[in-house]
Amino acid sequence: MIERTLDLATPAGAMETFIVHPQEHSPAPPVILYMDVWGIREELRDIARRIATVGYYVMLPDFYHRQGKVRTGFRNDKREMISMDRLTDAQRAIALAPLEKLSDAMVIEDTGVLLDFMNTDAPVRSGPTHPVGAIGYCMGGRHVFRVMGAFPQRFKACASLHGSVTVTSGADSPHLDAAKAHGEVYCGHAEKDRHSQPPILKVLNETRWGPKYSYNLHAGAHHGYALPDRDVHDKQAANRDWEFIFAMFRRQL
Repeated sequence: MIERTLDLATPAGAMETFIVHPQEHSPAPPVILYMDVWGIREELRDIARRIATVGYYVMLPDFYHRQGKVRTGFRNDKREMISMDRLTDAQRAIALAPLEKLSDAMVIEDTGVLLDFMNTDAPVRSGPTHPVGAIGYCMGGRHVFRVMGAFPQRFKACASLHGSVTVTSGADSPHLDAAKAHGEVYCGHAEKDRHSQPPILKVLNETRWGPKYSYNLHAGAHHGYALPDRDVHDKQAANRDWEFIFAMFRRQL
């Protein structure tokens, strides 16, 4: 494996981006990993490495770059990261503060920079029309929906895992953006997650998707289940997601 961390120039300043790809069999198909509310950390870099070992060029950008280096996390006695719902009010306020300063439009702008960069980087199989994959966790699941609508010709295989605020009552609901895409979308939902309640799942299931849409509702799982360092990690549910995601990547990328 080959990995590096670069500062990519954006209209808002340098964006730290972790890049990892196979040493053999390059150029490799590209995948962008969209971070959750907690920001960049080794847990996400390890997920990027896992994707790369299967044969993909993975970019993990720090979308909080406008706020400096934001690194938030609280751990329990087992050294597991504590889920949002299990934090104190004061801890929760600290964790959510950076999110309140990050708009979906900022993520779309930064994604354009990532696409431009991968068009010129030798280890990636890319170009103006080459398909791109994406995986997003929590707020990143919503951001995946947004970039699918902003760049419908590029994003052809996208996964939203315990995505937050993916459906709203507004005309600009993120799920309506995702429905504009030309590829596939997969959603991993947790049964015990306020962001995956039956009304939300009903809207997603009844949406007229341009791409193929598939999902799993993981019984007993909580928001954050797919992250390996989390106190609510559900290994079986996470591996089921990987089965669907890698099959989708093979079809589309």
